[in-house]
Amino acid sequence: MNLNECSGRTLAFLGDAVWSMYVREALIRSGQGKGSRLQKLSIAYVSAKAQAHIYEKLHAEGFFTEEEEEIYRRGRNANGGAVPKSTDVQTYRMSTGFEALIGALKLNGDISRIDEIWEETGKILEV
Repeated sequence: MNLNECSGRTLAFLGDAVWSMYVREALIRSGQGKGSRLQKLSIAYVSAKAQAHIYEKLHAEGFFTEEEEEIYRRGRNANGGAVPKSTDVQTYRMSTGFEALIGALKLNGDISRIDEIWEETGKILEV
C-alpha cells in the first residue's frame, strides 16, 4: 500500500486505534485495575491533549525523522472533523497529526518504531 494514497485523516483513523491498543494492553499488563479505572487512566495517553503533549516533547528532542514529520503535518493539516468541546483546534490538530504518524507506521509494518515512541512516552508521561 502506498501511504501517499491515504489521506491524513485516514492515517489518523488507524493510528487512533493502534495507539488505543498500546495503551489498553499496557494498562492491563501493569495490573492497573479494571473497568472505569482503566478508562480514566487511558485518557492520560489517548486524549488529544496527551497526544499533543507527547508529540511536542518528542519533536523538541528531534526524535522524529523528516519523513515522520511530513506524515505528522499531513495529519495535522487534514481538513474536516468536528473538534471536541473539551479541546482547542490547535491541540486537536496536533493529536490528529500524531495519530496519522502512528497509523502510517502501522501500515508500513514498522512496529518497532511505534514501540520506540511508546517507550519514550513512558518517560514523558508520569501516570
